[in-house]
Amino acid sequence: MSYGVDILGLFRRAAYFVDRILKGVPPADLPVERPTKFELVINLKTAKALGLTIPQSLLVRADEVIQ
Repeated sequence: MSYGVDILGLFRRAAYFVDRILKGVPPADLPVERPTKFELVINLKTAKALGLTIPQSLLVRADEVIQ
């Protein structure tokens, strides 16, 4: 299992900041942001290899389930 930030979302926000800087906005004028979206990814193949059983309630909440 992995619970972490949405990497694609971080890249999009980084592109936004690069665009603003290239258009002349001083970096000191840009706000500091924290990630707002997190993802839960569960790898069932690895769980099975380790002999773990993942509850259905957790599988339903996962953003991505790797078979």
